This record gives sequence, structure tokens and C-alpha cells, in this order.
Amino acid sequence: MALSTALIFALKQVAPAVSLAVVYIPGILLVSTLWGARLGIATSLACALAFNFFHLPPVGRLEISDSRNLVALATFMIVAVAASSLAQLARARAEEAELRRAEADLASAVARLLLTTDLRGALPVAAQRVAATLGVLSAAITLDGAELDHGGRRAFALGDAGVLLLPADLAPGLEQRVREHIAPMLAATVAVGLQHEALIAESVENASLRRSDVIKTTLLRTVSHDLRTPLTSIVAAGDALRLDGLSADERDELGRLVVAEGRRLGRLIDELLDLSRLEAGAATPRRARCSLEEILSTALDGRPDADQVRLGIDSDLPELDVDGAQLERAFANLIDNGVRHSDGRPVLVRARVVGRALVVRVVDQGPGIPAAEFERIFEPFYRAANGKRTTGTGLGLAIARGFVEANGGTISVESVPGQGTSFVVSLPTDVPATIASR
Repeated sequence: MALSTALIFALKQVAPAVSLAVVYIPGILLVSTLWGARLGIATSLACALAFNFFHLPPVGRLEISDSRNLVALATFMIVAVAASSLAQLARARAEEAELRRAEADLASAVARLLLTTDLRGALPVAAQRVAATLGVLSAAITLDGAELDHGGRRAFALGDAGVLLLPADLAPGLEQRVREHIAPMLAATVAVGLQHEALIAESVENASLRRSDVIKTTLLRTVSHDLRTPLTSIVAAGDALRLDGLSADERDELGRLVVAEGRRLGRLIDELLDLSRLEAGAATPRRARCSLEEILSTALDGRPDADQVRLGIDSDLPELDVDGAQLERAFANLIDNGVRHSDGRPVLVRARVVGRALVVRVVDQGPGIPAAEFERIFEPFYRAANGKRTTGTGLGLAIARGFVEANGGTISVESVPGQGTSFVVSLPTDVPATIASR
């Protein structure tokens, strides 16, 4: 106002004073735009008084001697007030547009959080975005309606999806904004997130059921073939034993056949039981301190082909805190797999400490496994397509991996087709190695 008043003194040399009231308009518009219509109108009145006092005759007095000057002053007031109101309206619309943009950004960010990640894990991050958008110190989104009055915070219901908790000292305008815009948006997004989570859970359950159906179908196929074969042999040998005229050697051979097929049938049943326990997550290890030598000795005990297995174990290996029976079964399966594919050649079992792990390698001299099948060979009932026909059920490696991992270890395979296969078992140990020998 002071600058405009001073400027009019300079402009009176080129224009009548009564026509220079427009010099005040830019300042009035600036005040109205930055600080609102109330201060803009007050500035208009102050400018009218200053214009009258300094530039309209009689100068230096708040009087108007000429009616034309009165009309000019009244016109100035009308224009100034109208300009202030329009500036305030434009300012309000700009603020409203900015609020809607911020709410749209918030809705987009919350939707990305709640629809692409774990819903409950994303709620705290979404609440932080809400607090930043509203300019409050804290916010929380909960799916538990029982927390409506938790901590004295103000609660806004999100339909049936939960509640939004904000500080109790919200400004009235901000509270209305939350009720009319933020809460409905969050309610819709959280509801969609819950539905999305339910659909994912249903999808996972359906996939699990399909996988279970595949396993059951494969199991039935295995039962129809691998169980029927030893049963047929046992029944046939039993019928033959009832015949007259059999020599002692023939009866002895039939007896050995019954025993061998019975053991084969028992191993298959044990494998099916082990697999079912692993699939059900019921293979909890019973840990105890035991040595690797004891585990491998038990795995080889009673095997007719034990002389085909060569052990190379470092001295002073640390004891393991594991389920010895489970690891014995795992190594027995690995050794059995190696013997089956080695065509009578030796199978090497080597063990040494590497860092804080005890590493065991079961190395055969079979046809090898293609790299594309390294993971598939650990799937139940899968048999590697290496051109060699075996009598295995395809369960041994799956059971071995399950028992090794249940005891905190890992199992992997290294193989070059035509040069044999090495299964690498790494088991955690509390004692670090000082020297890693080969």
C-alpha cells in the first residue's frame, strides 16, 4: 500500500490522480492470493483511505469535495473487493486441486502397497503415508475393530475392513477431509486388499491340492507297479513252495526270493511312510550328539554290497547335533543311488570340515546327470533320463533331501554326463576347521 501510494505521486505528472487508483489493484490481488480474502478486503479499505487522504482533494483530509471523486472511489472499492474475492476463489480452488492430487497420490501408493505385498505387513507403511499426506505426527491402520479407542486416538471406521487411528487433536477441516475422502478411499482399498489376500490364499491352497492330487496319482501308479511286482513274486514263490517234488536247492532258492522280495517291499513301504511324514511336516528331528562315522557305519551295516563303498573320512571330525536315524536314512539312500548307477564300480564317500560345516560327498561312477535335471531329481517319483533303467522308485533322493534339510543341512548335486555324479551334503557344526584337507 505504501509503495502504491508513493508510485501515484510520481504518476500524477502524466495522468489525473482520480484515474490512478488502479495502481493499488496488483498489491490487493497479491495479498488476497497469498493470505486470503479477509486480509485482501482489509487491504482494499486501507488503500481507499490512503488514496483519499493523499491524492483526492482536499489532500491531507478524509473528505471528498467533488462528487466525481466519490464515484471514482466507490468504483475502486467495488473493483478491489471483487478482485480480492476472485483471488481468494482462485486460491481456494488451487488448494482444493492440490489436496485432491495429494489424495490421488495417496490412493495410488496405498493400493500398490496393499495389493502387491503382504497386507498386514504393509499396513504400517500405508499408515505412514497417510500421516505424511495429512501432516499429522502419527497414524495407524488396524484390522481389529476392538482397538477403536486405543490410546485415546480418534478412530475413523473403514467399513467392515478395520479402523484408521489418528491423533485426537485434529483440526475440524482436516477431520472432515478424512471422513469425506481419506477414510472411504482406505476402506475400499483395504477391502480389495483383503479380497486379494483371500484369492491368493485360495490360489495357493488350490495349487497345493493340485500338487497333492498329482502326488496321489503318482503314488497310485507306483503302488500299482512297484508294490505289485514284489507281491506277485512272493505269491508265486509261495505257491511254488507248496508243490511236491521240489529239491532242497529249489526250495532254498524260492525261500531266498521270498525274503529278498519281502525286504524290497518293506523298503518301499518305509520310503512311502518317510515321504508322507516329510510332506506333512511331521519329520521333526530328535537331535542328539553323534559322530558321522557312526551314522555312515549304520547306513552301511547289513548291505550285501558294502564292499563296493569306499570311505575317505578325515580324522577328528566334530560331532553333530542331529537326528542320527534320519541322516542314516539319507546317506543310505544316497549310497544306494550311487551303487545302483555305478555298474559294480566303487562308490566313494568322503567327508571333511570346511569352515563351520561338515561336507560329505557321495561320488559314483555312473552315466551322470544332465544339468537341466539337477533340481528335478529331488522331486518324488522322478527318475533321471540318463538312458539307464533302474529298479528304484524315485523316492530315495527326495527323502534324502528332506531329512538333510530337516537337520539344518543342504544337499546339492555336481555331475558331468559320462563322468559320474557327486552328491554334496553340508551339515552345520559348532567347530570351525583349522586345515581343510582334500
